Amino acid sequence: MATNGSGEMQPSSKPVGKRRYRSALERRKIVEETLQLGASVAIIARAHDVNAHQVFCWRKLYRQGQLESKKDSAELVPVRVLDSVSGDAGKPVKREADGLPPGVIVVELGNARVRIEGAADPASIRATFAALDSLRR
Repeated sequence: MATNGSGEMQPSSKPVGKRRYRSALERRKIVEETLQLGASVAIIARAHDVNAHQVFCWRKLYRQGQLESKKDSAELVPVRVLDSVSGDAGKPVKREADGLPPGVIVVELGNARVRIEGAADPASIRATFAALDSLRR
């Protein structure tokens, strides 16, 4: 509704469209665009015909790990298990004792070493491996 010169309410000539449903994948892609260096949330939101406030809400969900699609939560990470571990010069790498308590994951990649204890959610483990993979490159 808009007001005319006399202060009366009159219907707006601009039609109000139906709300568009965005999948978790669409929302995540839009949020990831806004996280690029120098990106403007307002410009990206406008380009996708979304309110900028909505995109900021999606960004908050993204940071909390709640913007995962159900398909992504069941993804598997490729793993290769070796009987023996060797270092850069072919010398064996010192390994932790094989008597680790249940629920402990130790990952060594180059100079990086990550130890995950207890019940870790898949999103945290995926983020850990992604971070290690980016260090490797």
